[in-house]
Amino acid sequence: MPQALPNDHSLAAELATNAGRLLVDLRARRAAGAVDPKALGREGDAEAHQLLMAGLAEARPGDAVLSEEGVADPARLAATRVWIVDPLDGTREYGEVPRTDWAVHVALVVAGEPVAGAVALPARGLTLATDPPPPPPPAWAGPARVLVSRSRPPVEAARVAEALGGELVPLGSAGAKAMAVVLGEADVYAHSGGQYEWDSAAPVAVARAAGLHVSRLDGSRLVYNRPDPYLPDLLICRSELAERVIAAAR
Repeated sequence: MPQALPNDHSLAAELATNAGRLLVDLRARRAAGAVDPKALGREGDAEAHQLLMAGLAEARPGDAVLSEEGVADPARLAATRVWIVDPLDGTREYGEVPRTDWAVHVALVVAGEPVAGAVALPARGLTLATDPPPPPPPAWAGPARVLVSRSRPPVEAARVAEALGGELVPLGSAGAKAMAVVLGEADVYAHSGGQYEWDSAAPVAVARAAGLHVSRLDGSRLVYNRPDPYLPDLLICRSELAERVIAAAR
């Protein structure tokens, strides 16, 4: 696998944490008055994007960047190192004060692989990164907990839960779901129906570092920094469940 520089990991964690603090502070200031959730989300997206872009321009001026909130630069396709960021993953959840299931994603991709990354869960005061990696999630003896979106639960997730004798657990943003598996608060995050590279690059980097299974829903490799950043499906789960999940999702 391609390698990151030693301080790429700490840079990802620092940037994600700083953007998360900005978002928490902004939310607190706006919550003092009447809050328009959509306006708050737009403002948070824009301010966190500016912080991340400025931080990467200063720390890694020779690297390319792909951000959900930026204009994609075709030059990234020829770049060796590309940072893929989601300044505010879960804009709707962020706007619905006091929800905590939203995140900030910062990942470095080399040769299509997320080799360093961090996911901040700012409302929980947590940042999980690739180095030092999170410990493997603790054992769980109960029914398998399969995460789904609150508003758009995919059919595949229901099939997975049935095959595992598990239960569906609704949660907010992609990063919040992925980190719930990393933290041992859930067992499977099986998504279909549309995502982009910035939705999963950092969560995949962190989950892989924690020893979890990461792939497309059919078990194939996730590839990043492609001309079209649309990446519609994703699987993050405990390694021992991967074969059964993939078979159920087909």
